[in-house]
Amino acid sequence: MDKNAQKAFFEKEGYLIVENLMTPAEVEECQAEIQLLHQFAAGQESDTEKERADVARRHVQQEPFAKDETQGNRLPVLRKAENTRQYSEVFKNLAQHPNLIAVLQNLIGEDLLLFRSTLMFKPAFHGSSHGLHQDSAYWPMEPPRLVTVSIALNDATPENGCFKVVPRSHLWGVQEWGGIARQQDAELTDREEVAKQQMDVPLSAGSALFFHSLMVHGSGPNASPNPRNTALYAYFSPEVRYVTKDGKGERTFPVVAGLNGQTELKFTAQKAS
Repeated sequence: MDKNAQKAFFEKEGYLIVENLMTPAEVEECQAEIQLLHQFAAGQESDTEKERADVARRHVQQEPFAKDETQGNRLPVLRKAENTRQYSEVFKNLAQHPNLIAVLQNLIGEDLLLFRSTLMFKPAFHGSSHGLHQDSAYWPMEPPRLVTVSIALNDATPENGCFKVVPRSHLWGVQEWGGIARQQDAELTDREEVAKQQMDVPLSAGSALFFHSLMVHGSGPNASPNPRNTALYAYFSPEVRYVTKDGKGERTFPVVAGLNGQTELKFTAQKAS
């Protein structure tokens, strides 16, 4: 699919799959870093890594519905790690991968800022469901035109809880969705008409799913023996504003491409409409 076809498909359907975004060697490097972050969470870091591990521990979240507190090698059962660029050069660099940036610039423009840098984990036998939702229903950004990228760091299948999307739901406007974290056996939504439209998006390791921030998406549980780890990033152009209820506050976002080589951009809050 050429660049024009990719953009047309994304605008029509609300998502885009790009195969083999990363090389096998890059995937292996990410998997090794995930193992290390789990060791940090367990307090198993070396003396030279203590400062980095202390930062990482402040950003990890335990899996709320895990059957056990630990997995193999006394490692914790984690649900996610937020703000990965603050303590991981591997995942900071991945957010600016040339193949990734090329697709994003085609979709939303040359100037790119990073809104979110996260790892989502679905541990073997433990990973809980993520209810169907729209990212922009929870994010203080207007207009809701961000692009989220989910990069598979091991094979993502229906059995280990791959992403599900509702094609063309980015045209619905912002709606209410409630809580996202759900028990393994819970339905992904209480809305039957939405549930009927959901579609599995299996990915091979190193491939990526790009989707509009209004795209309805979620994922099922992982009851399989295979983990499903995902690097999750969200990007936006400078046209998107930072908004708060009272119009007060500031936030600084990293620049990952364009903007004449700036490294970050500060946004002063505007009042939500």
